[in-house]
Amino acid sequence: MVNPLQTLSLADLRRRTSEKWRRYPPDVLPLWVAEMDVPLAEPVARALTEAVALGDTGYPVNGTDYTAALAGFARERWGWTPPVEQSALVPDVMLGVVEMLKLVTGPGDAVVINPPVYPPFFGFVWGGERRIVEARLSAEYRLDPDALERAFAEAVAGGRPAAYLLCSPHNPTGTVHTADELTMVIELADRYGVRVVVDEIHAPLVYPGAVFRPYLSMPGSERGLVLFSASKAWNLAGVKAAVAMAGPEAGADLARMPKVAGDGASHLGVIAHTAALRHGGPWLDEVLAGLDRNRRLLGDLLAELLPEVRYRVPEGTYLAWLDCRELALPEGAAGGPADPAEVFLERGRVAVVSGSLFGTGGAGYVRFNLAASPELITEAVRRMAAALR
Repeated sequence: MVNPLQTLSLADLRRRTSEKWRRYPPDVLPLWVAEMDVPLAEPVARALTEAVALGDTGYPVNGTDYTAALAGFARERWGWTPPVEQSALVPDVMLGVVEMLKLVTGPGDAVVINPPVYPPFFGFVWGGERRIVEARLSAEYRLDPDALERAFAEAVAGGRPAAYLLCSPHNPTGTVHTADELTMVIELADRYGVRVVVDEIHAPLVYPGAVFRPYLSMPGSERGLVLFSASKAWNLAGVKAAVAMAGPEAGADLARMPKVAGDGASHLGVIAHTAALRHGGPWLDEVLAGLDRNRRLLGDLLAELLPEVRYRVPEGTYLAWLDCRELALPEGAAGGPADPAEVFLERGRVAVVSGSLFGTGGAGYVRFNLAASPELITEAVRRMAAALR
């Protein structure tokens, strides 16, 4: 089996002009933003090349091709068929989240989130004039039923509508929510009248030992709203498109979404994502096999070179959440230990994401991107260790 993560050299990758490779100087190893160091899956590259050759670069059709392709993928991988008839094209997952929150809440209403969590959750919720109520993850990076119930009660206090924005699988921890956890979410949401909106962008990226369960496949999820995109699993962030889906009792909500909400999707994005879902399964399996080895390699490297860093092997995503609070870090500008991400960048020339950006519970952590060659990961951890000497 070919490992797509070992196909491109560092010199090849540095020719790329995406943000991952252009934000930092050339001496920095970029293991921060969620892009993968892989060539395009051949079926995706072929679909895009044919479209460009035809000049097929116009407006997207807000039809069901994307969801139909997702339906086939979901049947094969998860034994579940998405509601093709209750779906809509949106530009990307986060803009879709904004539209879903507009459908079920109003300005000033509460949105519950689980920090530490994907930083745009904060910005898009605040930008949509909603307020955030936090339900922190447990020490094991799992959903905490007590914290979630307290947050739901606070969110609906005074009889106001509220929503719960769930990241599934969870970014940055790599947690894959179990059937029992999703059932707990459904029961609490029903008890408190909270509407659930789920970001499932990392759904195809789950490792052996964990099982991804689509939220809308769960009993009782009929009022749920879900966003999905092939962009993370097939490295297609530059060709944007996503799908919004509604449970059987939420179809009327989705129908109220303005048609213009889908106009920002890329026609090339729809073509690429559809090809990925229909024909990119074998390529994805090769990537997952390489990522599986990388998540274990990182554990071995940390045990050898940075044993003070605590690392829980992720169940999904290609992101590693590293607890650096026990490191002997230099003093920061504001007193106390420096941000480990700043130390690794300034002293080690390795770019990772500061955990503080992920909200409550993130200080002292960093997010590390596993979607690179084993050689690059090894060199990065060596540099990180050297930065502390």
